[in-house]
Amino acid sequence: MDHFARLGLPAALDLEAASLDRAYFALQRQWHPDRFVAKPPEERARASVEAAALNDAYRTLKDPLSRAVYLAGLKGVELPGDGKTIDDPDLLMEAMEAREELHEAPSGEAVDALAAKARDDMNKAMAGLGSLFLANDRPAIRKTLLRLRYLDKFAEEARARRMNLERSRA
Repeated sequence: MDHFARLGLPAALDLEAASLDRAYFALQRQWHPDRFVAKPPEERARASVEAAALNDAYRTLKDPLSRAVYLAGLKGVELPGDGKTIDDPDLLMEAMEAREELHEAPSGEAVDALAAKARDDMNKAMAGLGSLFLANDRPAIRKTLLRLRYLDKFAEEARARRMNLERSRA
């Protein structure tokens, strides 16, 4: 059973956060292992498996990028796993140049500007993703998701760089 079906939600890129929360918490109450303490071992085991699957589904669908990657997988879009080489030379050049710029950023303000640009790029890419899913444009979905993954990682690197700059000034 896929994560959307597990939570009784439509398989869609855009999910209302409140609906996701309601579905998750209702099912979590139903399957929480504490409710099965006095039950036979088979029922306790099933409750444990169901609760873990619900947690995984919720965690995946709560984050818009994780949800998009998951939905792409359901649609047959294959993405390289973490640590795998990206086969898009334009994205590789963009990533290398941005990381170099981040590494050379002289101040927290400069890092913040780079991070803000990455966030804007992420928002634009996420906004365009819906139409790619509607058109079932798998190559474009793949390319966009790879870029979103890179931008998400870049945002993490920017936070780390900002912290390092602050520590070096202290």
